[in-house]
Amino acid sequence: MSEKRYWLFKSEPTAYSFDDLMNDPDGWAEWDGVRNYQARNMMRDDMKVGDSILFYHSNAKPMAVVGIASVVREGYDDFHALDPDDKHYDPKATPEKPIWSMVDIKGERPLARPVTLAEIKENPKLKDMLLIRKGMRLSIQPITKEEFIEVVSQGG
Repeated sequence: MSEKRYWLFKSEPTAYSFDDLMNDPDGWAEWDGVRNYQARNMMRDDMKVGDSILFYHSNAKPMAVVGIASVVREGYDDFHALDPDDKHYDPKATPEKPIWSMVDIKGERPLARPVTLAEIKENPKLKDMLLIRKGMRLSIQPITKEEFIEVVSQGG
């Protein structure tokens, strides 16, 4: 069995919020529509059932980690890329070469209080997080177990 990993997933709350995830009637959601090769590779190759996720609201006031989620299905083909009527359609994707991947995630619990980007930047224990690295725009980022624990403890 592989070692548990930790991730940070970014989503604009106007597109898909942590509340949307927590209130999903299925109890889980497809994390689809990722159109970056590096992020796709992490979903396809590295994420395993049981991995923990910090759910981060980007392009929000304030930007913050708002909840905890987990991976409940490992990477599989993002079939939305094949549907011309879907907002995540990619004309280069085919059934033979689907290009994109997705995982399924489940909301575990909201943090008692959001941990803002400013607080993350101010915390010396989080100085190496990819989230605060200049130019880092990936919507999915690996984090360390220690970073996960620190953010969760800050958020209560």
